[in-house]
Amino acid sequence: QVQLVESGGGLVQAGGSLRLSCAASGSISGINSMGWYRQTPGKQRELVAQISSSGSTTFADSVKGRFTISRDNTKNTVHLQMGSLKPEDTAVYYCSAEVRPPASTYLYTYWGQGTQVTVSS
Repeated sequence: QVQLVESGGGLVQAGGSLRLSCAASGSISGINSMGWYRQTPGKQRELVAQISSSGSTTFADSVKGRFTISRDNTKNTVHLQMGSLKPEDTAVYYCSAEVRPPASTYLYTYWGQGTQVTVSS
């Protein structure tokens, strides 16, 4: 009963910026970490950035200094601000959230459908 919907993907030239957004909805009591992963053909899904419920962040080495992640706990949304984009950033980006359903102490990981980001040279 939880849905994650990403938006903001598209085509951008190298050096440009793009902002991805993800909104979680459904039967949600609370959300711990939220994050962004990306995947390209022939490669495993990799963590891009993650943010805890308290605001602690983690970034992949390849995006440190270029990307920022933020969240709005009242709206159950997470954003990825991508700057200084490189062609190697081209991938399908997936939103992820660790969700605690009502009346549950367990966390379940949910994923969005993915949004394509293409960086041209």
